Amino acid sequence: MQSSKDRPRGVGAGQESPVEQLHGREPDPAGAAGQPRYDDPWYDALASGWGESADVPAQAVAPPAREGETGVAAADIYLEVQRSAAFQEVRRRYRRFVVPACAVFFTWYVGYVVAATTAPQLMARPVAGAMNVGMAAGLGQFLTTFLLTWAYARHARLRRDRAALELRWDTQELTREANGGAS
Repeated sequence: MQSSKDRPRGVGAGQESPVEQLHGREPDPAGAAGQPRYDDPWYDALASGWGESADVPAQAVAPPAREGETGVAAADIYLEVQRSAAFQEVRRRYRRFVVPACAVFFTWYVGYVVAATTAPQLMARPVAGAMNVGMAAGLGQFLTTFLLTWAYARHARLRRDRAALELRWDTQELTREANGGAS
């Protein structure tokens, strides 16, 4: 079989990806080889300590795993997690950043467009050399876009990612237990 680069598999630098190795056959079940499977890229995400912040309190734990209950629908589990205090805290932190940031950026963008259309004399005023106010404000739009993206990523990393990851693992555990322990 040929790869997408028209060379036989196994030829060239590097090893084949796990996807290529499994082409045409099913992967081994988690316990078949005696080794647990770690398909989740977030499995060891917190081992490095990223996202830990001194001002983030210990997270409210998602609803505890229910013992002895089987046959619970996944939709019920997701609704239970959605109603949990931990999930509501993650959503609150998200909204507290995104709503004001969007309002400020939208106001800045509309202000730029309105100024460009209604005050061409202001926008044509030279700032330095060939640079005028309109060009400076336009470049400011790009700069604020990158700054907002950086601020959002930093906020998510420091204030939400750890709690969201814990919720994700708790949800996976609850659904795994509801499915009889199968992964």
